[in-house]
Amino acid sequence: MGTPQFPDLGKHCSVEDCKLIDFLPFTCDRCRQVFCLEHRSYTEHDCPKADSNGVTVVICPLCAKGVRLIPDEDPNISWEVHVNTECDPSNYDKVTKKRKCPVRGCREVLTFSNTIKCRDCTQDHCLKHRFGQDHSCPGPKKPDASFPFMGLLKRSKKEASKPNRATTVSSSKWATNFLSAASTVRASAEAGMTKLSNEISQAWQTATNSASPSSSNGRGGIGPEECPQCGTRFSSVTNLVEHVQKVHEKGGNQSRVLQLPMEVCPKCSKGFRDPVALVEHVERDHRGTSKA
Repeated sequence: MGTPQFPDLGKHCSVEDCKLIDFLPFTCDRCRQVFCLEHRSYTEHDCPKADSNGVTVVICPLCAKGVRLIPDEDPNISWEVHVNTECDPSNYDKVTKKRKCPVRGCREVLTFSNTIKCRDCTQDHCLKHRFGQDHSCPGPKKPDASFPFMGLLKRSKKEASKPNRATTVSSSKWATNFLSAASTVRASAEAGMTKLSNEISQAWQTATNSASPSSSNGRGGIGPEECPQCGTRFSSVTNLVEHVQKVHEKGGNQSRVLQLPMEVCPKCSKGFRDPVALVEHVERDHRGTSKA
């Protein structure tokens, strides 16, 4: 058998009626004998251990999982090992009870490929009822228009009113510090607003009392900008500033000129004392562009 160069090449088939020399023999994975191409299967060589190659699986009634039975082991032992190690009764509902579309009258089972979650009501629906009008979606939740920290303050007050708790002490201190800081900020803001209102009122009263009907330099006219010193009107802030510098500063009345900050529109030279009013003017009259 074989050749001088390869003496171990080829083997005889184990079937008594065959005994064919095969240079590429097959070894049975159950009985471990050598066979030719014709008798390589279990049925062709009547393998005595062919039944041991099968796999028996039993479905657990508690967790709906498959339990594999070992051929050479008692099934009761395999079952006991499964119950003590990997049996999870909570998995039974996940396997047996399939999720369905919550729309009334729809029996579509929700799977990975046909499930759509609504962005407004955050519920899973089938593809047929994925739109809001198809599953009577109530729409997105309306945001709370109240002060965002009111809920936190009320919760902190309730926690501060509960005695004999370690967590209540820390929360009450935090709530007290937060309330005191908020009160301080509010008081300072109200004081600043009151001071600013008084200064504006005094400046306006001074400008009204010292205003004259018109100027004698011939530059006055009808316009949106009024000189607070003499009451002359100008069509732009540039002309108003030039008038104040030439007329009132040279005449020794510099101390009476109002020093109010002005915001000038770069496109039409219109002045505003409030930056917000300037932004609204640019968006309304110049379509949002401030380029000259």
